Amino acid sequence: MTTSASPSPVLSPEHLARAYSYSAYRQMITTLMAEGKTTGTTQSEALTAYAQLNIQRMERLDKQVQVQPELLAAVQGLQQRYVWLVLTEGWCGDAAQIVPVLEKIAQASQGRITTHYLLRDENLDLMDRYLTNGGRSIPKLIVLRADTLHEVAQWGPRPAAAQELFQAMKAAGATHEEFAEKLHGWYAKDKTHHTQQELLRLVNEMS
Repeated sequence: MTTSASPSPVLSPEHLARAYSYSAYRQMITTLMAEGKTTGTTQSEALTAYAQLNIQRMERLDKQVQVQPELLAAVQGLQQRYVWLVLTEGWCGDAAQIVPVLEKIAQASQGRITTHYLLRDENLDLMDRYLTNGGRSIPKLIVLRADTLHEVAQWGPRPAAAQELFQAMKAAGATHEEFAEKLHGWYAKDKTHHTQQELLRLVNEMS
């Protein structure tokens, strides 16, 4: 996580007009899948296959994720209201593992956090302000004050332990298939623990 203080609002009216609610984001991905497509400017059979797996991952997490007690108390204790702006895509495996967790936390906040989802490839002007090691890695969470839309913090694209796994495999020259198998195995074993713990630290710094 990176805390920050933006001198101007991050979310422009144009960005807001393009943003999706979680239900609209999920519906869009499902509708595109029925057409044999996924989100983004690049289309391929491989990306569509990844998106299909991601729909299954999100459906499972939507049903199974329970917000940890400490995190629940933290979001319900927030004294101000915040916007969580999330850059994502339907074909992204990390997004499928993390976006449902972000939404569950926001829902648990009892209105203190509202979410807006933007597609990375349609908002590269915004994405390029939040690069990870020079890359457009997603998902990316940008925390804004609801009253001013000024930036408070950012997080992503994945928990530190998963990022370390990613970097190690990249250095070892792993194939995409090898990387995906190990990373999604890590997420399955972790059961959102590291993601929620890092977001707890973020919420505590928001307070």
